Amino acid sequence: MEGGSKCTRGQLLHLDVCVDEQKPRGGVLELLGRLRPQWKPQDIKMKVFTEGITNQLMGCFVGSLQESGAVLVRVYGRMTELYVDREREVEMFQILHSHNCGPQIYCSFRNGICYEFVRGTVLDDTLLTQPAIYRYLSKLLQEIPSIETLSDEMETLKRHLSQIGSPTVLCHNDLLTKNIIFDNKEGMVRFIDYEYADFNYQAFDIGNHFNEFAGTSDTDYSLYPRPELQRDWLTAYLESYKHSVGLEATVTELEVQKLYVQVCKFSLASNFLWGLWAILQARYSSIDFDFERYAITRFDYYFEKKEEYFGLTLS
Repeated sequence: MEGGSKCTRGQLLHLDVCVDEQKPRGGVLELLGRLRPQWKPQDIKMKVFTEGITNQLMGCFVGSLQESGAVLVRVYGRMTELYVDREREVEMFQILHSHNCGPQIYCSFRNGICYEFVRGTVLDDTLLTQPAIYRYLSKLLQEIPSIETLSDEMETLKRHLSQIGSPTVLCHNDLLTKNIIFDNKEGMVRFIDYEYADFNYQAFDIGNHFNEFAGTSDTDYSLYPRPELQRDWLTAYLESYKHSVGLEATVTELEVQKLYVQVCKFSLASNFLWGLWAILQARYSSIDFDFERYAITRFDYYFEKKEEYFGLTLS
């Protein structure tokens, strides 16, 4: 842990502190000394959230986590700057908070950020789907595809997806269950963690979210939403989307079918992306997670569904 003077980066406070991944408390206390000077160090509790597989995340609080004005401290995973634009992430935090759509970011530091804790309950498989779906049967894992195969598949995806006309919108790009917070008191849902947020194809964000129904640690694609649930979800999305851009909110079956096909196809791109991401993580990450197995699982499902989804037509 190292400390130094504070400065501002744009409109965001930057603290010259480095938090040790293995022994974080010293660095975290230094950060909180600036952000929560009224807190006594001996009273500060830290809760480590274990679901993340890109970074280390800790909730810091005095008294109750849900009621104390807690601060979340995220320590970036090693070498994640290879594929995460950290300046863009901060920009997304600020944009979404200014529209009351996300938490406030308090500061950056040398290897992470601090931001507001959002009260509520993270979604899980039970909340995502009713009734519960039986666990997907295990199957033998294949080898990770070769570099040549992955390069060919990437070009195939580019050619195919460029022809289906999905609009470009502001996307979260990582809507797994733990990044969605439900506040029962306010009756609101909020998204958190914007390190992958950026403009992207509308159908990618939805297809990626549907893939995340399968989970991360024990990925189970039998939990992927059934077509009936997808169509209900897409109808509600289109109604809200059309209303937000000033259009008549009536949604036709043809519009739902078109988006359904686009989402199926872009869900392939999502699995392909996170498979590549997991290969990088397996090489560089210090987080205790079986990234190689995760990559294989993603690529397996990509190849399993590729022919079916590529065969869908928009008409």
